[in-house]
Amino acid sequence: MEHKGGELTVNNGDQADNDHGIGQISDTVHGDKDRAVSQKPAKGTTKENMGTEKGMKHGKEVSQTGSILKGTAILKARNEKNNEQMSVPNAQVRYMKDQLVRAKVYLSLSATRNNAHFVREIRQRVKEVQRALGDATKDSELPKNANEKLKAMDEALDKGKQIQDGCAAMVKKLRAILHSTEEQLRVHRKQTLYLTQLTAKTLPKGLHCLPLRLSTEYYALNYSQQQFPHQEKLEDPQLYHYALFSDNILATAVVVNSTVSHAKDPSRHVFHIVTDRLNYAAMRMWFLANPPNNATIEVKNIEELTWLNSSYSPVLRQLGSRSMIDYYFRTHHAASDSNLKFRNPKYLSILNHLRFYLPEIFPKLSKVLFLDDDIVVQKDLSRLWSIDLNGNVNGAVETCGESFHRFDRYLNFSNPLISMNFDPRACGWAYGMNIFDLEEWKRQNITDVYHTWQKLNHDRQLWKLGTLPPGLITFWKRTHPLDRSWHVLGLGYDPNVSQKEIERTAVIHFNGNMKPWLEIGMQKYRHYWTKYIDYDQAYLRECNINQ
Repeated sequence: MEHKGGELTVNNGDQADNDHGIGQISDTVHGDKDRAVSQKPAKGTTKENMGTEKGMKHGKEVSQTGSILKGTAILKARNEKNNEQMSVPNAQVRYMKDQLVRAKVYLSLSATRNNAHFVREIRQRVKEVQRALGDATKDSELPKNANEKLKAMDEALDKGKQIQDGCAAMVKKLRAILHSTEEQLRVHRKQTLYLTQLTAKTLPKGLHCLPLRLSTEYYALNYSQQQFPHQEKLEDPQLYHYALFSDNILATAVVVNSTVSHAKDPSRHVFHIVTDRLNYAAMRMWFLANPPNNATIEVKNIEELTWLNSSYSPVLRQLGSRSMIDYYFRTHHAASDSNLKFRNPKYLSILNHLRFYLPEIFPKLSKVLFLDDDIVVQKDLSRLWSIDLNGNVNGAVETCGESFHRFDRYLNFSNPLISMNFDPRACGWAYGMNIFDLEEWKRQNITDVYHTWQKLNHDRQLWKLGTLPPGLITFWKRTHPLDRSWHVLGLGYDPNVSQKEIERTAVIHFNGNMKPWLEIGMQKYRHYWTKYIDYDQAYLRECNINQ
């Protein structure tokens, strides 16, 4: 905009700059008002001419004023838009990705596709933006010339807009792209779910090697060398007793090591480990070679629990039934079950159900702390034994704040047996760190309650599989809520668990498919687990197990 002879004119260059949001508008003084009022008309000028001149001058001033106001409004709107974009986190990265989408649309429209010069230019700009964008997810990761590439792409897109003057074709193409993208996303999600479930079921080579190596060493020992010390403490109710049922040696070692390292007096802590026949010798050998600091260890083979058989346990009968085997191993059923996680063979293991038989396994103990093998202990847990459960059997952290831990997420409330006995919005609780009062358990016949409901679910119509649904039923109105600082969930599936919450919690739980010993485990949480493993240990080196 220039000031010439008391008049305002708008340069085309300024207007072009405004089109890119970088034009500027400057105010201009038209002249001294008093001098303009005192001016006299020239000779020969009639009143009509004077009136015409005044009208023209007034009209020009109005027009010029309107142009100024319009330009100011455009500039203000664009500044507001720019400010709004700048306030969005990583706005430049998002904008460049949006440019690539628009360029793709223009390359597919007939009007722009037939313009060879435009096609060459837009393809060149696409390559430049893609190179500048790279793998960046933040504006700070972009190269210095990214803004130049962004502006060059904008200019090319503006040319495309001029060539393709109609919106209908653009809208139609965008809808087609959206539909195609949604379909691809659906397919990729399904594939990701399948591969994640497959990986979660797969034992890494190193963890397969480890029990073989340990078993060989164990059977080379004589009988006296195969025995653990301090076995007189196993039935002392005055000590702190832990129940841990697992066939994963390394995971069990982390639970024990992390618990002992935070215990005020490790000599008062007793770990009762039950494993299967295949891992029994290896589990014993691991703790014989790596004894925890003054703590007591017991390792049992599940086959030693001779009372636990199909005539006593309904779940054992069901796990060995033809229908259950058919459910897991007949592939033509896979498409009919949308929730693949319930098809994980871990649910076929009786180790997963031993938690419902604690009084039978530990008849002389009064309280036991049950721990899953995918947890890490970060504080001394001895205070849990002194908590008054107020006549309840189970002490657990509730998960009311998370909708997926409400009862209706686990139980089939369309079945009258469930809907008449339970509240669909009742607060669930977490398995993985639970203090059980075994005296109260026996007094309330909890095992009989479990057996009753397990029999009713023989056809899996009340709940699918797993131990949390029958746990919610069995301990319904028999669970005492613990403070949330005792147990935090989600490190095996949720990338957004806050570091503050993790560090203040006594037990962190890697529930979910992304276990820390698997390659799919989340790296941001993995160090909480690996710091309790000595990777220089001979057996781990021999099996190529490392961080």
